[in-house]
This record gives sequence, C-alpha cells and structure tokens, in this order.
Amino acid sequence: MALWLTADDEANRLLETDPFALLIGMTLDQQYPMEAAFAGPRKIAGRMDGFDVRRIAEHDPDEFVALASTPPAIHRFPGSMARRVQELARIVMDQYGGHADRIWTEGDPNAAEIFARLRALPGWGDQKARIFVALLAKQRGVPANGWREVTGGYGEDGSFRSVADVTGPDALLRVRAHKQEMKAAAKSEAAAAPTKATAAPKAAEPTKAPAAKRTTRAGRT
Repeated sequence: MALWLTADDEANRLLETDPFALLIGMTLDQQYPMEAAFAGPRKIAGRMDGFDVRRIAEHDPDEFVALASTPPAIHRFPGSMARRVQELARIVMDQYGGHADRIWTEGDPNAAEIFARLRALPGWGDQKARIFVALLAKQRGVPANGWREVTGGYGEDGSFRSVADVTGPDALLRVRAHKQEMKAAAKSEAAAAPTKATAAPKAAEPTKAPAAKRTTRAGRT
C-alpha cells in the first residue's frame, strides 16, 4: 500500500522506501502539523544529498542543527529536534545495525514487544508508540500479534484518529477534525474543573479583653 502522509510526493516515496525516514517523520510529529513533520526527512535528504542513517548519526552536531534550521526548517523547534534525530540515528546504528525496520521485525516480535522497543526511543511516549504500531499494521503490512490490544482505539477499522488512518487528503482532513474535537473537549473539561481547592475559612482570633485601668492615689503635700 502506497503511503500518503504529506502533499509532497517525493517525501511520501522516501517514507515508503526508507524505514528510518518513517521513524523520523513520526518523531517529528509533535507540536507541529502532521504533514509538515513527515516532510522533514525529505528536507534532510535534500540538504545532505541523500538520506543515510550512518551519515546522519556521524554528522557534526552543530552543522546538523544548522542544516535542520535552514528555512523551511524541519520543525517548529529545529534545534532540539535535530539533536533528537541524531540521537535516534545513533541508536539505530548501535542497536539495530543501521536498519530501523529491525525494531519491528527482529526476532518476530509481538505487538507488545514492538511497543516496548518504540517506547524506549528518545521522545517517544505511550501514545506515539501505540499510533506507530497501528500505522505498521494498517499501512505497512506488519500486523504483529496482539496489535489491536496494544493500540486500543488507534487500531479500530474505519477510524480517523491518527496518522495511522491517513491515506490521502480527505482522510487527513478527517483526522485533523477529530484532533480539533479532542482538543476542544479537553479544553472544556479543563475549564469546568475547579482550579484550586476551596480553602477552609480561617478561624477567628479570640478577642482580647480591654486592659483594666490602673488607679493611682494622689500623694499628700
């Protein structure tokens, strides 16, 4: 199944043919429009004359930050994300021999094992790992055993919750609408919740009795 995660056809081809590019796109998909995040690997490739995990891992860190920050940048926060991309590249080199797809194929892992491996990556929380497991199952032909249990709602057929459900421009709009609905609901819930616990009324201090006047006897002359 051909991937369509961004309007850039070249970016989609890179995501489809290079597992590390897909992993980087998912890493960049936070606090940034999804389609722009998944176009990030193509930007890196264009500035490095190719997309190679070893070259990214070994590239001078300062130069890589500059490369990632060149407009159009790879992310809203290009400096921190450039460092994260390089950290991820080193992990893939050191632990998976430069092959990102071994994260989800080595040892014929079940979905829980894939989830644990993804969860260990820099910047990857539970939600991101669950979505990626769903993306692998729905669009990359990797329906690991137990993937629906691991992914929860992200694994539902016919849903439009995440990038795992994006297959074209219409699906992207539906996923975006769902996310906006979730944000609005969360905002309403937060507004309805009390911000601070009501403080107990302060006990009144006891009233002091007025001091008694001291009478003095006038001395005789």
